[in-house]
Amino acid sequence: MARKHRALAATGGLLFASLIAVPAFSQRPGGILQMPDFASPASMSLHEESTIAAGTPLMGVFNNLVVFDQHVAQNSLSSIVPDLATGWSWSEDGTQLTFPLRSGVKWHDGKPFTAEDVKCTWEALLGVSTDKFRINPRRAWYRNVERITTNGDYEVTFELKHPQPYLIALLASGQSPVYPCHVSLRDMRSHPIGTGPFKFVEFKPSERIAVTRNPDYWKPGRPYLDGVEYTIIPNASTRMLAFVAGKLDLIWVTIPLLKDIKSQAPQANCDVVMDNNSRDLIINRAVPPFDNLDLRRAMALSLDRQAFIDILTEGQGTVGGSILPPPDGVWGMPPDVLHGLPGYGPDVQNNRAEARAILQRLGYGPDKRLVVTLSTRNVEGYRDAAVIAISQLREIYIDAQLELIETANWFPRVIRKDYTVGVTVSEGGLDEPDQKFYESYLCGADRNYTGYCDPETDRLIDRQSMEADPERRRKLVWDIERRLAEDASRPALLYSRFATCMQPRLKGLTTMTNSRFNGWRMEEVWLDH
Repeated sequence: MARKHRALAATGGLLFASLIAVPAFSQRPGGILQMPDFASPASMSLHEESTIAAGTPLMGVFNNLVVFDQHVAQNSLSSIVPDLATGWSWSEDGTQLTFPLRSGVKWHDGKPFTAEDVKCTWEALLGVSTDKFRINPRRAWYRNVERITTNGDYEVTFELKHPQPYLIALLASGQSPVYPCHVSLRDMRSHPIGTGPFKFVEFKPSERIAVTRNPDYWKPGRPYLDGVEYTIIPNASTRMLAFVAGKLDLIWVTIPLLKDIKSQAPQANCDVVMDNNSRDLIINRAVPPFDNLDLRRAMALSLDRQAFIDILTEGQGTVGGSILPPPDGVWGMPPDVLHGLPGYGPDVQNNRAEARAILQRLGYGPDKRLVVTLSTRNVEGYRDAAVIAISQLREIYIDAQLELIETANWFPRVIRKDYTVGVTVSEGGLDEPDQKFYESYLCGADRNYTGYCDPETDRLIDRQSMEADPERRRKLVWDIERRLAEDASRPALLYSRFATCMQPRLKGLTTMTNSRFNGWRMEEVWLDH
Protein backbone atom coordinates (compact mmCIF):
# COMPACT_ATOMS: atom_id res chain seq x y z
CA MET A 1 0.00 0.00 0.00
CA ALA A 2 1.27 3.48 -0.83
CA ARG A 3 2.49 5.40 2.16
CA LYS A 4 2.13 9.06 2.99
CA HIS A 5 5.23 10.06 4.94
CA ARG A 6 5.27 13.08 7.20
CA ALA A 7 8.40 15.16 6.92
CA LEU A 8 9.21 14.47 10.54
CA ALA A 9 8.74 10.75 10.10
CA ALA A 10 10.99 10.67 7.06
CA THR A 11 13.76 12.79 8.53
CA GLY A 12 13.30 12.31 12.27
CA GLY A 13 15.67 9.38 12.62
CA LEU A 14 18.55 11.12 10.82
CA LEU A 15 17.93 14.40 12.61
CA PHE A 16 17.75 12.68 15.99
CA ALA A 17 20.93 10.71 15.29
CA SER A 18 22.76 13.87 14.38
CA LEU A 19 21.59 15.60 17.53
CA ILE A 20 22.81 12.89 19.86
CA ALA A 21 26.13 12.66 18.02
CA VAL A 22 27.04 16.26 18.85
CA PRO A 23 29.64 16.23 21.65
CA ALA A 24 28.62 17.92 24.88
CA PHE A 25 31.26 20.32 26.14
CA SER A 26 29.54 21.84 29.17
CA GLN A 27 27.70 18.87 30.66
CA ARG A 28 29.53 17.14 33.49
CA PRO A 29 28.99 13.41 33.87
CA GLY A 30 28.51 11.76 37.23
CA GLY A 31 26.62 12.37 40.44
CA ILE A 32 23.45 11.04 42.01
CA LEU A 33 20.38 13.22 41.54
CA GLN A 34 18.29 13.42 44.71
CA MET A 35 14.56 13.57 43.99
CA PRO A 36 11.47 13.37 46.19
CA ASP A 37 8.44 11.19 45.68
CA PHE A 38 5.24 12.17 47.43
CA ALA A 39 3.67 8.70 47.69
CA SER A 40 4.51 5.02 47.54
CA PRO A 41 3.10 3.44 44.35
CA ALA A 42 1.55 0.00 44.35
CA SER A 43 4.11 -1.47 41.94
CA MET A 44 6.93 -0.72 39.52
CA SER A 45 4.89 -1.67 36.45
CA LEU A 46 4.39 1.65 34.67
CA HIS A 47 1.59 0.28 32.49
CA GLU A 48 -0.35 -0.76 35.59
CA GLU A 49 0.07 2.49 37.51
CA SER A 50 -1.89 5.72 37.19
CA THR A 51 0.05 7.96 39.53
CA ILE A 52 2.94 10.28 38.76
CA ALA A 53 4.51 8.79 41.89
CA ALA A 54 5.35 5.84 39.62
CA GLY A 55 5.68 7.78 36.37
CA THR A 56 8.50 10.09 37.49
CA PRO A 57 11.00 7.45 38.66
CA LEU A 58 10.13 4.88 35.98
CA MET A 59 10.06 6.92 32.77
CA GLY A 60 13.86 6.86 32.60
CA VAL A 61 13.92 3.06 32.90
CA PHE A 62 12.12 2.71 29.56
CA ASN A 63 11.87 4.00 26.03
CA ASN A 64 8.80 4.61 23.87
CA LEU A 65 8.35 4.16 20.15
CA VAL A 66 8.11 7.96 20.00
CA VAL A 67 8.32 10.57 22.74
CA PHE A 68 7.66 14.25 23.34
CA ASP A 69 10.90 16.16 22.87
CA GLN A 70 12.30 16.53 26.38
CA HIS A 71 13.61 20.04 25.61
CA VAL A 72 10.27 21.47 24.41
CA ALA A 73 8.04 22.66 27.23
CA GLN A 74 4.72 22.57 25.36
CA ASN A 75 3.66 19.04 24.37
CA SER A 76 2.11 18.98 20.91
CA LEU A 77 2.09 16.86 17.75
CA SER A 78 4.95 18.97 16.42
CA SER A 79 7.16 18.20 19.42
CA ILE A 80 7.01 14.39 18.99
CA VAL A 81 10.34 12.79 18.03
CA PRO A 82 11.42 9.19 17.33
CA ASP A 83 12.67 7.07 20.21
CA LEU A 84 12.88 3.29 19.70
CA ALA A 85 11.36 3.97 16.30
CA THR A 86 13.44 5.83 13.72
CA GLY A 87 10.37 7.51 12.24
CA TRP A 88 6.78 6.75 11.33
CA SER A 89 4.43 6.80 8.35
CA TRP A 90 0.69 6.60 7.75
CA SER A 91 -1.10 4.68 5.04
CA GLU A 92 -3.08 6.74 2.54
CA ASP A 93 -6.39 5.88 4.23
CA GLY A 94 -5.04 6.66 7.72
CA THR A 95 -5.69 3.19 9.14
CA GLN A 96 -2.11 1.89 9.29
CA LEU A 97 0.66 3.49 11.34
CA THR A 98 4.07 1.94 10.63
CA PHE A 99 7.27 2.34 12.65
CA PRO A 100 10.72 1.31 11.43
CA LEU A 101 12.70 0.37 14.54
CA ARG A 102 16.25 0.85 15.75
CA SER A 103 18.57 -2.13 15.55
CA GLY A 104 21.25 -2.91 18.10
CA VAL A 105 19.19 -1.78 21.11
CA LYS A 106 19.43 -4.08 24.13
CA TRP A 107 17.25 -4.61 27.16
CA HIS A 108 18.87 -4.09 30.53
CA ASP A 109 19.41 -7.85 30.84
CA GLY A 110 21.32 -7.91 27.54
CA LYS A 111 18.65 -9.42 25.31
CA PRO A 112 17.99 -7.67 21.96
CA PHE A 113 15.02 -5.38 21.41
CA THR A 114 12.88 -6.36 18.40
CA ALA A 115 9.48 -5.65 16.87
CA GLU A 116 8.09 -8.63 18.79
CA ASP A 117 8.51 -6.65 22.03
CA VAL A 118 6.27 -3.88 20.66
CA LYS A 119 3.70 -6.44 19.55
CA CYS A 120 3.73 -8.14 22.97
CA THR A 121 3.36 -4.83 24.81
CA TRP A 122 0.32 -3.63 22.90
CA GLU A 123 -1.33 -7.04 22.80
CA ALA A 124 -1.15 -6.99 26.60
CA LEU A 125 -2.62 -3.47 26.61
CA LEU A 126 -5.38 -4.65 24.28
CA GLY A 127 -6.09 -7.55 26.66
CA VAL A 128 -5.57 -10.21 23.98
CA SER A 129 -2.32 -11.73 25.28
CA THR A 130 -1.98 -14.79 27.51
CA ASP A 131 -0.04 -12.77 30.10
CA LYS A 132 -2.46 -10.24 31.60
CA PHE A 133 -2.01 -6.95 33.39
CA ARG A 134 -3.49 -7.03 36.89
CA ILE A 135 -4.74 -3.47 36.31
CA ASN A 136 -4.90 -1.96 32.82
CA PRO A 137 -5.86 1.71 33.32
CA ARG A 138 -5.10 2.87 29.76
CA ARG A 139 -6.57 -0.01 27.79
CA ALA A 140 -9.26 2.32 26.42
CA TRP A 141 -6.57 4.42 24.71
CA TYR A 142 -6.15 1.62 22.19
CA ARG A 143 -9.72 0.51 21.55
CA ASN A 144 -9.30 1.58 17.91
CA VAL A 145 -6.29 -0.72 17.38
CA GLU A 146 -7.38 -3.81 15.46
CA ARG A 147 -4.05 -5.63 15.58
CA ILE A 148 -0.29 -5.20 15.71
CA THR A 149 1.74 -6.76 12.89
CA THR A 150 5.48 -7.10 12.42
CA ASN A 151 7.61 -7.16 9.29
CA GLY A 152 10.84 -8.82 10.36
CA ASP A 153 12.60 -7.75 13.55
CA TYR A 154 12.64 -4.02 12.87
CA GLU A 155 9.26 -2.87 11.62
CA VAL A 156 5.89 -2.81 13.33
CA THR A 157 2.48 -1.63 12.15
CA PHE A 158 -0.57 -0.57 14.18
CA GLU A 159 -3.63 -1.53 12.12
CA LEU A 160 -6.63 0.62 13.08
CA LYS A 161 -10.38 0.16 12.76
CA HIS A 162 -10.75 3.73 11.55
CA PRO A 163 -8.40 6.71 11.11
CA GLN A 164 -7.04 8.18 14.36
CA PRO A 165 -4.56 10.94 13.54
CA TYR A 166 -3.87 11.67 17.21
CA LEU A 167 -2.85 8.12 18.18
CA ILE A 168 0.76 9.21 17.80
CA ALA A 169 0.29 11.58 20.79
CA LEU A 170 -0.89 8.70 22.99
CA LEU A 171 2.18 6.69 21.98
CA ALA A 172 4.43 9.64 22.88
CA SER A 173 3.14 9.83 26.45
CA GLY A 174 5.47 9.02 29.30
CA GLN A 175 2.93 6.33 30.19
CA SER A 176 3.45 4.43 26.92
CA PRO A 177 6.73 2.52 27.32
CA VAL A 178 7.69 -0.61 25.41
CA TYR A 179 7.96 -3.71 27.63
CA PRO A 180 10.15 -6.78 26.96
CA CYS A 181 8.43 -9.89 25.64
CA HIS A 182 10.68 -12.24 27.59
CA VAL A 183 9.90 -10.84 31.06
CA SER A 184 6.59 -11.72 32.72
CA LEU A 185 4.21 -8.93 33.65
CA ARG A 186 4.34 -10.21 37.22
CA ASP A 187 8.13 -9.72 37.33
CA MET A 188 7.76 -6.24 35.84
CA ARG A 189 5.79 -5.23 38.93
CA SER A 190 8.76 -5.82 41.22
CA HIS A 191 11.85 -5.49 38.98
CA PRO A 192 11.16 -3.73 35.67
CA ILE A 193 13.48 -4.32 32.73
CA GLY A 194 13.69 -1.57 30.12
CA THR A 195 15.93 -0.21 27.39
CA GLY A 196 16.14 3.27 28.91
CA PRO A 197 19.03 5.40 30.18
CA PHE A 198 18.60 4.12 33.74
CA LYS A 199 18.40 0.60 35.14
CA PHE A 200 16.09 -0.20 38.02
CA VAL A 201 17.88 -0.95 41.31
CA GLU A 202 15.30 -1.25 44.06
CA PHE A 203 11.93 -0.21 45.41
CA LYS A 204 11.46 -0.10 49.17
CA PRO A 205 7.78 0.79 49.72
CA SER A 206 7.32 4.00 51.68
CA GLU A 207 11.11 4.55 51.67
CA ARG A 208 12.85 4.89 48.30
CA ILE A 209 13.11 4.05 44.61
CA ALA A 210 16.57 3.93 43.07
CA VAL A 211 17.82 3.73 39.47
CA THR A 212 21.39 3.63 38.17
CA ARG A 213 23.10 4.63 34.94
CA ASN A 214 22.73 2.18 32.06
CA PRO A 215 26.32 1.91 30.73
CA ASP A 216 25.08 0.18 27.56
CA TYR A 217 22.44 2.76 26.64
CA TRP A 218 21.93 2.98 22.89
CA LYS A 219 22.52 6.74 22.87
CA PRO A 220 26.29 7.24 23.18
CA GLY A 221 27.33 9.38 26.13
CA ARG A 222 23.91 9.36 27.79
CA PRO A 223 22.82 9.59 30.50
CA TYR A 224 25.11 12.01 32.31
CA LEU A 225 23.97 11.07 35.81
CA ASP A 226 25.32 8.06 37.68
CA GLY A 227 21.84 7.50 39.05
CA VAL A 228 18.73 8.95 40.64
CA GLU A 229 17.43 8.31 44.16
CA TYR A 230 13.78 9.04 44.85
CA THR A 231 13.07 9.39 48.56
CA ILE A 232 9.41 8.85 49.39
CA ILE A 233 8.32 11.76 51.62
CA PRO A 234 4.52 12.05 51.95
CA ASN A 235 4.57 15.26 54.02
CA ALA A 236 4.92 18.51 52.07
CA SER A 237 6.59 20.38 54.93
CA THR A 238 9.17 17.63 55.37
CA ARG A 239 9.93 17.70 51.63
CA MET A 240 10.37 21.45 51.79
CA LEU A 241 12.74 21.27 54.76
CA ALA A 242 14.83 18.65 52.93
CA PHE A 243 15.03 20.89 49.86
CA VAL A 244 15.96 23.98 51.88
CA ALA A 245 18.70 21.95 53.60
CA GLY A 246 20.09 20.95 50.19
CA LYS A 247 19.23 17.27 50.56
CA LEU A 248 16.95 17.34 47.52
CA ASP A 249 17.78 18.73 44.09
CA LEU A 250 14.15 19.31 43.08
CA ILE A 251 10.80 19.83 44.75
CA TRP A 252 7.23 20.39 43.59
CA VAL A 253 5.31 22.89 45.69
CA THR A 254 1.85 24.42 45.72
CA ILE A 255 1.50 28.12 45.13
CA PRO A 256 0.88 28.89 48.86
CA LEU A 257 4.21 27.20 49.73
CA LEU A 258 6.17 28.85 46.94
CA LYS A 259 6.80 32.04 48.91
CA ASP A 260 8.35 29.96 51.72
CA ILE A 261 10.70 28.32 49.23
CA LYS A 262 11.68 31.68 47.80
CA SER A 263 12.42 33.10 51.24
CA GLN A 264 14.23 30.06 52.65
CA ALA A 265 16.00 28.92 49.45
CA PRO A 266 16.43 32.10 47.40
CA GLN A 267 18.97 30.39 45.15
CA ALA A 268 16.32 27.97 43.81
CA ASN A 269 15.11 28.25 40.22
CA CYS A 270 11.32 27.83 40.15
CA ASP A 271 9.03 27.31 37.15
CA VAL A 272 5.30 27.89 37.71
CA VAL A 273 3.09 26.00 35.27
CA MET A 274 -0.50 24.88 34.88
CA ASP A 275 -1.34 21.41 36.15
CA ASN A 276 -3.12 19.53 33.36
CA ASN A 277 -4.76 17.32 35.98
CA SER A 278 -8.06 18.81 37.09
CA ARG A 279 -9.38 18.19 40.58
CA ASP A 280 -12.75 16.48 40.08
CA LEU A 281 -15.78 15.67 42.18
CA ILE A 282 -16.72 12.08 41.29
CA ILE A 283 -20.22 10.74 41.94
CA ASN A 284 -20.97 7.03 41.65
CA ARG A 285 -24.16 7.14 39.63
CA ALA A 286 -24.83 3.45 40.31
CA VAL A 287 -25.36 4.07 44.05
CA PRO A 288 -28.77 5.42 45.15
CA PRO A 289 -29.71 8.20 45.61
CA PHE A 290 -26.92 9.42 43.33
CA ASP A 291 -28.45 7.60 40.40
CA ASN A 292 -30.84 10.54 40.35
CA LEU A 293 -29.70 13.10 37.76
CA ASP A 294 -31.36 15.97 39.64
CA LEU A 295 -29.33 15.20 42.76
CA ARG A 296 -26.07 15.10 40.80
CA ARG A 297 -26.93 18.42 39.14
CA ALA A 298 -27.65 19.96 42.53
CA MET A 299 -24.22 18.86 43.73
CA ALA A 300 -22.63 20.47 40.70
CA LEU A 301 -24.58 23.67 41.36
CA SER A 302 -23.19 23.82 44.91
CA LEU A 303 -19.63 24.39 43.71
CA ASP A 304 -17.89 27.73 44.10
CA ARG A 305 -14.92 27.08 41.83
CA GLN A 306 -13.35 30.47 42.42
CA ALA A 307 -13.14 29.62 46.12
CA PHE A 308 -11.14 26.48 45.26
CA ILE A 309 -8.81 28.61 43.14
CA ASP A 310 -8.42 31.34 45.77
CA ILE A 311 -7.71 28.92 48.62
CA LEU A 312 -5.58 26.30 46.89
CA THR A 313 -3.68 28.42 44.37
CA GLU A 314 -3.97 31.98 45.72
CA GLY A 315 -5.91 32.91 42.61
CA GLN A 316 -3.48 31.36 40.11
CA GLY A 317 -5.61 28.41 39.01
CA THR A 318 -8.38 28.42 36.46
CA VAL A 319 -11.86 27.05 35.85
CA GLY A 320 -12.27 24.42 33.16
CA GLY A 321 -14.27 21.46 32.00
CA SER A 322 -12.90 17.99 31.39
CA ILE A 323 -10.31 19.39 28.92
CA LEU A 324 -7.58 21.85 29.93
CA PRO A 325 -8.87 25.34 29.01
CA PRO A 326 -6.99 27.94 26.97
CA PRO A 327 -4.53 29.58 26.85
CA ASP A 328 -2.65 26.70 28.49
CA GLY A 329 -4.70 24.06 26.71
CA VAL A 330 -5.34 23.64 23.01
CA TRP A 331 -8.79 22.04 22.99
CA GLY A 332 -10.72 23.28 26.04
CA MET A 333 -13.52 25.83 26.29
CA PRO A 334 -12.86 29.54 26.89
CA PRO A 335 -14.67 31.10 29.90
CA ASP A 336 -17.54 32.65 27.95
CA VAL A 337 -18.48 29.26 26.48
CA LEU A 338 -17.79 27.37 29.70
CA HIS A 339 -20.15 29.57 31.72
CA GLY A 340 -23.03 28.33 29.59
CA LEU A 341 -22.61 24.77 30.82
CA PRO A 342 -24.87 23.44 33.60
CA GLY A 343 -23.27 24.16 36.97
CA TYR A 344 -20.65 26.56 35.58
CA GLY A 345 -22.62 29.79 35.82
CA PRO A 346 -20.68 32.43 37.78
CA ASP A 347 -23.57 33.39 40.13
CA VAL A 348 -22.79 30.99 42.98
CA GLN A 349 -25.56 32.15 45.32
CA ASN A 350 -28.19 31.74 42.63
CA ASN A 351 -26.79 28.31 41.75
CA ARG A 352 -26.96 27.19 45.37
CA ALA A 353 -30.48 28.46 45.81
CA GLU A 354 -31.46 26.33 42.81
CA ALA A 355 -29.58 23.36 44.31
CA ARG A 356 -31.35 23.68 47.68
CA ALA A 357 -34.70 23.78 45.91
CA ILE A 358 -33.81 20.53 44.13
CA LEU A 359 -32.79 18.85 47.40
CA GLN A 360 -36.04 19.93 49.03
CA ARG A 361 -38.05 18.47 46.15
CA LEU A 362 -36.17 15.23 46.76
CA GLY A 363 -37.15 15.23 50.42
CA TYR A 364 -34.08 16.76 52.04
CA GLY A 365 -33.65 20.02 53.89
CA PRO A 366 -32.29 21.70 57.05
CA ASP A 367 -33.95 19.09 59.27
CA LYS A 368 -33.28 16.08 57.03
CA ARG A 369 -29.80 16.27 55.64
CA LEU A 370 -28.25 13.77 53.25
CA VAL A 371 -25.27 12.02 54.90
CA VAL A 372 -22.56 10.53 52.69
CA THR A 373 -18.92 9.38 52.83
CA LEU A 374 -16.59 11.35 50.58
CA SER A 375 -13.48 9.32 49.69
CA THR A 376 -10.15 10.60 48.43
CA ARG A 377 -6.51 9.64 48.11
CA ASN A 378 -4.39 10.51 51.13
CA VAL A 379 -2.10 13.09 49.49
CA GLU A 380 -2.33 16.87 49.65
CA GLY A 381 -3.56 17.54 46.12
CA TYR A 382 -6.59 15.36 46.80
CA ARG A 383 -7.17 16.00 50.52
CA ASP A 384 -7.19 19.78 50.31
CA ALA A 385 -9.72 19.87 47.48
CA ALA A 386 -11.87 17.28 49.26
CA VAL A 387 -12.08 19.37 52.43
CA ILE A 388 -13.30 22.40 50.47
CA ALA A 389 -15.81 20.27 48.56
CA ILE A 390 -17.23 18.98 51.84
CA SER A 391 -17.69 22.52 53.13
CA GLN A 392 -19.50 23.55 49.95
CA LEU A 393 -21.82 20.52 49.90
CA ARG A 394 -22.97 21.50 53.40
CA GLU A 395 -24.51 24.60 51.84
CA ILE A 396 -27.11 22.40 50.11
CA TYR A 397 -28.04 20.03 52.99
CA ILE A 398 -25.39 17.38 52.23
CA ASP A 399 -23.11 16.32 55.09
CA ALA A 400 -20.07 14.45 53.81
CA GLN A 401 -17.57 12.67 56.04
CA LEU A 402 -14.00 12.39 54.76
CA GLU A 403 -12.46 8.97 54.09
CA LEU A 404 -8.73 8.93 53.32
CA ILE A 405 -7.31 6.06 51.25
CA GLU A 406 -3.61 5.31 50.77
CA THR A 407 -2.15 5.53 47.27
CA ALA A 408 -1.63 1.79 46.77
CA ASN A 409 -5.34 1.17 47.44
CA TRP A 410 -6.89 4.29 45.90
CA PHE A 411 -6.82 3.40 42.22
CA PRO A 412 -8.04 -0.21 42.69
CA ARG A 413 -10.89 1.14 44.85
CA VAL A 414 -12.16 3.71 42.37
CA ILE A 415 -11.65 1.40 39.38
CA ARG A 416 -13.92 -1.11 41.20
CA LYS A 417 -16.27 1.83 41.92
CA ASP A 418 -15.98 1.02 45.60
CA TYR A 419 -16.96 4.50 46.72
CA THR A 420 -20.05 6.72 46.76
CA VAL A 421 -18.79 10.29 46.37
CA GLY A 422 -15.14 11.29 46.05
CA VAL A 423 -12.57 13.81 44.97
CA THR A 424 -9.87 12.74 42.54
CA VAL A 425 -7.20 14.24 40.33
CA SER A 426 -7.70 13.38 36.69
CA GLU A 427 -4.00 12.46 36.19
CA GLY A 428 -4.40 12.42 32.45
CA GLY A 429 -0.86 13.14 31.41
CA LEU A 430 -1.77 14.60 28.01
CA ASP A 431 -3.39 17.72 26.62
CA GLU A 432 -5.26 15.48 24.21
CA PRO A 433 -9.03 14.73 24.00
CA ASP A 434 -8.47 11.13 22.87
CA GLN A 435 -6.67 10.44 26.12
CA LYS A 436 -9.19 12.18 28.36
CA PHE A 437 -12.40 10.97 26.71
CA TYR A 438 -11.41 7.36 26.02
CA GLU A 439 -9.82 6.90 29.43
CA SER A 440 -12.38 8.61 31.67
CA TYR A 441 -15.77 8.79 29.92
CA LEU A 442 -16.12 5.93 27.46
CA CYS A 443 -18.63 3.21 28.36
CA GLY A 444 -16.78 0.50 30.27
CA ALA A 445 -13.35 2.18 30.41
CA ASP A 446 -11.36 1.06 33.45
CA ARG A 447 -10.80 4.61 34.67
CA ASN A 448 -14.37 5.72 34.02
CA TYR A 449 -14.76 5.97 37.79
CA THR A 450 -18.34 7.28 37.79
CA GLY A 451 -19.82 4.68 35.45
CA TYR A 452 -20.95 7.33 32.95
CA CYS A 453 -22.18 5.59 29.81
CA ASP A 454 -23.97 7.16 26.88
CA PRO A 455 -23.90 5.63 23.35
CA GLU A 456 -24.30 9.01 21.67
CA THR A 457 -21.34 10.41 23.62
CA ASP A 458 -19.29 7.35 22.64
CA ARG A 459 -20.18 8.03 19.00
CA LEU A 460 -19.08 11.67 19.32
CA ILE A 461 -15.83 10.59 21.00
CA ASP A 462 -15.06 8.39 18.01
CA ARG A 463 -15.98 11.21 15.59
CA GLN A 464 -13.66 13.74 17.23
CA SER A 465 -10.90 11.13 17.27
CA MET A 466 -11.18 10.67 13.50
CA GLU A 467 -11.42 14.39 12.70
CA ALA A 468 -8.11 15.73 11.41
CA ASP A 469 -9.29 19.34 10.94
CA PRO A 470 -8.56 21.14 14.27
CA GLU A 471 -11.52 23.55 14.15
CA ARG A 472 -14.07 20.87 13.31
CA ARG A 473 -12.55 18.67 15.98
CA ARG A 474 -12.73 21.45 18.58
CA LYS A 475 -16.46 21.85 17.94
CA LEU A 476 -17.00 18.13 18.50
CA VAL A 477 -14.90 18.28 21.68
CA TRP A 478 -17.07 21.10 23.01
CA ASP A 479 -20.23 19.16 22.18
CA ILE A 480 -18.89 16.29 24.29
CA GLU A 481 -17.99 18.70 27.10
CA ARG A 482 -21.59 19.92 27.19
CA ARG A 483 -22.99 16.40 27.39
CA LEU A 484 -20.63 15.52 30.25
CA ALA A 485 -21.60 18.64 32.19
CA GLU A 486 -25.29 17.85 31.74
CA ASP A 487 -24.78 14.45 33.37
CA ALA A 488 -22.91 15.99 36.36
CA SER A 489 -21.16 12.76 37.33
CA ARG A 490 -17.67 14.28 37.32
CA PRO A 491 -17.65 18.09 37.68
CA ALA A 492 -14.17 19.63 37.43
CA LEU A 493 -13.41 21.68 40.54
CA LEU A 494 -10.35 23.56 39.27
CA TYR A 495 -7.12 23.41 37.34
CA SER A 496 -4.31 24.47 39.64
CA ARG A 497 -0.84 25.85 39.12
CA PHE A 498 2.21 24.53 40.90
CA ALA A 499 5.93 25.23 40.99
CA THR A 500 8.88 23.01 40.15
CA CYS A 501 11.85 24.34 42.10
CA MET A 502 15.41 23.20 41.38
CA GLN A 503 18.75 23.70 43.03
CA PRO A 504 21.17 25.69 40.83
CA ARG A 505 23.37 22.63 40.26
CA LEU A 506 20.55 20.74 38.48
CA LYS A 507 20.86 21.35 34.74
CA GLY A 508 19.17 20.18 31.57
CA LEU A 509 15.65 19.55 32.87
CA THR A 510 12.77 21.23 31.02
CA THR A 511 9.55 21.71 32.98
CA MET A 512 6.60 20.62 30.84
CA THR A 513 3.87 23.27 30.75
CA ASN A 514 0.87 21.07 29.93
CA SER A 515 1.77 17.68 31.37
CA ARG A 516 3.39 16.44 34.55
CA PHE A 517 3.80 12.93 33.10
CA ASN A 518 5.96 13.34 30.03
CA GLY A 519 9.21 15.07 30.99
CA TRP A 520 11.12 12.58 33.12
CA ARG A 521 13.40 10.63 30.74
CA MET A 522 16.31 12.37 32.54
CA GLU A 523 18.93 11.30 29.98
CA GLU A 524 19.99 14.92 29.35
CA VAL A 525 19.95 16.02 33.00
CA TRP A 526 23.29 16.69 34.68
CA LEU A 527 24.69 18.06 37.92
CA ASP A 528 27.11 20.97 38.03
CA HIS A 529 29.10 19.51 40.92
